[in-house]
Amino acid sequence: MRAADFAYFDAPTPIGLAHRGGAKIAANLHLENTMAAFREAVRLGYRYLETDVHGTADGVLLAFHDLRLDRVTDKGGRIAELPYAAVQSARINGREPIPLLSDLLEEFPDTRINIDVKAPGAIGPLVEVIRAHKAIDRVCVGSFSDRRLRAVRRLLGPRLATATGPAEVAALRLAPQRIASWLRSPAAVLQVPTGHLVGGRRLDLVTPALVERVHAMGKHVHVWTIDDAAEMHRLFDLGVDGIVSDRIDTLAEVLAERGVPLSQ
Repeated sequence: MRAADFAYFDAPTPIGLAHRGGAKIAANLHLENTMAAFREAVRLGYRYLETDVHGTADGVLLAFHDLRLDRVTDKGGRIAELPYAAVQSARINGREPIPLLSDLLEEFPDTRINIDVKAPGAIGPLVEVIRAHKAIDRVCVGSFSDRRLRAVRRLLGPRLATATGPAEVAALRLAPQRIASWLRSPAAVLQVPTGHLVGGRRLDLVTPALVERVHAMGKHVHVWTIDDAAEMHRLFDLGVDGIVSDRIDTLAEVLAERGVPLSQ
């Protein structure tokens, strides 16, 4: 599948994606993945938001990164083992409730949302939310688990834009060209960090050859999580189609310097 086959990728490239709403800008410090953070990103002009999702024990889908509540909220416990009634009172940094994915889809109808499925218990609730909100053209789904990603693709069908899973990334980066060209991944976008440790050594993932290979397949390349302006410029010069960042103020400045509007 090509990026051009999906409404999610209807904006001219390159694009900026607000990671957890832009977790490291001053207004959002200690408020990652809150409606306050996402509102700030939208206020700054971001059309593409990024969030992770988890399902509670009773199947309510949260827009939240961690497996547990402990790190960023005033409550504790593993989300998959808690009913929503127990999670609902938790406050991020003692003040903001944990949003539902439904909250984002309802409040920001003009945005695109990149969704990372963090746990098996999020699969069913995610499918239900996307169907209930008729949001299939507004989301792109990825996961660090090939199994979870295959399950979401199977349940929502070929209209759903998805990112590459780990096995697809490895094949695109490491397989010889003659083999990689045979790959028929349904993913429309490769979403990767700049590098990965393999056997204690760093392997550069985002290389000119990889960008060329992915583009030849009609797919996009998004890189995460980039907060340094010089690195943003380097990656855009390399031809990447999108950058995911916590420093969305810096990313907005870089895009402006390159003549790229955020709200496009």
